[in-house]
Amino acid sequence: MNWSFLETILSGVNKYSTVIGRIWLSVVFLFRILVYVAAAEQVWKDEQKDFVCNTQQPGCENACFDHFFPISQVRLWALQLIMVSTPSLLVALHVAYREHREAKHRRKLYEDKSSIDGGLFCTYVVSLVFKTALEVGSLLAFYFLYNGFEVPIMLRCSQSPCPNTVDCYIAKATEKKIFLYIMGCASILCIALNFVELGYIVWKQLWKCFTRRFIPVEQTEALTHSRPPVSIVNSVKSQ
Repeated sequence: MNWSFLETILSGVNKYSTVIGRIWLSVVFLFRILVYVAAAEQVWKDEQKDFVCNTQQPGCENACFDHFFPISQVRLWALQLIMVSTPSLLVALHVAYREHREAKHRRKLYEDKSSIDGGLFCTYVVSLVFKTALEVGSLLAFYFLYNGFEVPIMLRCSQSPCPNTVDCYIAKATEKKIFLYIMGCASILCIALNFVELGYIVWKQLWKCFTRRFIPVEQTEALTHSRPPVSIVNSVKSQ
């Protein structure tokens, strides 16, 4: 699978993200996409051929493999990466909409098109909520589809058309388990970063509203202009 398209999309979103959002992007690139491309794809490359059962019954191995792995773990991992990265596009699309509005009206409508306020704040919050929900949903899917993140070396199968209960063996079980643990830990880290970033932008927005309501800019400027400079006060006192 070619991941260059996803890298291009996330790189474009990076300039509209907060500091915590950029850390999230770094984790996705280094500990998820890079690990997947460099190692995980090769480990799961011939998973069905490496799934061997001690029977010669035609179709038994295929039936057992389909029973224990209704969807390939590595493909579910890839689907998770695509889904959790897609909501970040909402922010880039919103900024593009702002740029289009300014070009249409031929005047500056926003102080900073990429500033997280107004409608863009709502879009950013929605993207974080979607990313977190998809992360949690993917982890739950892994847990319930495969009975946790363990990869046993041997499985006992009695699916039809197997003549009786047969033993089936998974190749590279320990290596696959290690990669699943890496995937799970990176996903949990991304969920934590999403919560931290959500709290950060909400607190920042509340602080901005508080300062606008209780410390008006006009009042602050009036107090600043009405106060005489220190040099004039000193000269009056000296006279």
